[in-house]
Amino acid sequence: MSKPGKTPEGGKLERLPFEEALEKLEAIVEAMESGELPLETLLARYEEGMKLAQACQGRLADAEIKIQQLEKAAGGALKLRSLTPEAAEE
Repeated sequence: MSKPGKTPEGGKLERLPFEEALEKLEAIVEAMESGELPLETLLARYEEGMKLAQACQGRLADAEIKIQQLEKAAGGALKLRSLTPEAAEE
C-alpha cells in the first residue's frame, strides 16, 4: 500500500499526460525553492520530481524520434516511416 503524497507508480506515471507531468514537476520545484519544506518532505519531493523529469524526458525523446521519422512523400504529404536501426545511428 502506498503512502499519501507518494509518486504514482510506473504505469500510472507513464499514462500521465506530458503537460500534467510538467505542471506537477514545476509545482515541486516551486515548493522546494520556497525553503519551507522539512528535510524528509524535501527528499520525497526530490524523488518524485526526478521520476517526473525522467518521464518527461522519455516522452520528449519519443516525440523527437517521431518527428525525425516524418518524411515528405512525392505529392508533398507527410508520412511516418519506420525507424530502422541504421537510421537511429545517424
